Amino acid sequence: MEPEKPQKTLIMEELEDHLHQLETSLPKELWMGAFPIFLYQNYWCPFRRLKPSILFQTQFEAFDTDIILASLPKTGTTWLKSLLYTIVNRNIYSDFNKHPLHSENAHKFVPHFEYTVYVNTSDETLPNLAKLSPPRLFATHITYFSLPKSIKSSKSRIIYVCRNPLDTFISSWHFYPQVDLHNNNEQDHNMIEEHFGMFCEGKFPFGPYDDHVLGYWKESVQNPNKLLFMEYEGLKEDPKAHVKKLAEFVGYPFSEQEENKGIIDDIIKLCSLESLKEMDVNKNGSYYGFFENKALFRKGEVGDWTNYLSPTIVKNFDQNILEKFKASGFSSKYYKPFNSYEAPR
Repeated sequence: MEPEKPQKTLIMEELEDHLHQLETSLPKELWMGAFPIFLYQNYWCPFRRLKPSILFQTQFEAFDTDIILASLPKTGTTWLKSLLYTIVNRNIYSDFNKHPLHSENAHKFVPHFEYTVYVNTSDETLPNLAKLSPPRLFATHITYFSLPKSIKSSKSRIIYVCRNPLDTFISSWHFYPQVDLHNNNEQDHNMIEEHFGMFCEGKFPFGPYDDHVLGYWKESVQNPNKLLFMEYEGLKEDPKAHVKKLAEFVGYPFSEQEENKGIIDDIIKLCSLESLKEMDVNKNGSYYGFFENKALFRKGEVGDWTNYLSPTIVKNFDQNILEKFKASGFSSKYYKPFNSYEAPR
């Protein structure tokens, strides 16, 4: 009689069978001509993220003290990770000149479920997250619908950051040719309209855009103590107010004494895109291994899309998404009709 297989082995065997079935049955597209994405649970999941995403969804057990940053790619994730980690740990790392962000990329301190936590798993290597000290800080790109039930039912807190979809696309368009250090993908400027067409159809990593944003936004309206909805442009426009709100939401509010000492301003300065971009670790390192850290930092400007996309190709997307936002009750002072934008100076 064969010995009974360990539970972890059964989990991984069932997952491998499930993945094989999914790969042959799910709709598939090729993002930027090089990156396969599958339509899984109504969002487009990158092929390499399908297994860790399913493990995250089925195996993760949330703690009430967990803090989870959710976002679409290229919407300010690295910036928010830096701010979140610095805010929560400011009493431990009070000397910002010797802060861990100077020696390690922010993604190490707020690990992504589908890019690090549940990657490289095998029969006996499902991560033991229970041993991590609270508050545990994590991040994800998957939709609100697909989050594990334990996150939704616990008192864990979610921060969501969104960004103008047009700037999100342009940032992605610059980023993805730098992914996979061994392939030397080149950016094809002649393909920008075709890639934007796919983006408009929602066929990009973790899209569609409107489903992703509205899923988290609706939860923030229904349960504001659970989910804080932030906009990239608002953080750029008034960082101090947004950093204070972020600190209060995660349970680490600034004292009057800290405000008087300029701690908030110091955190904003340390975590600014300009500061992070100039740190040696972000100039030379490669935390994820398949792109360089410097690829995470480009301009970070609001309205940069006007330098690349013409009003003609933007118009239909703009009208459609604004109609969807209006129908849902969502509005943003930062996402304006295309014809009201001015090119950044």
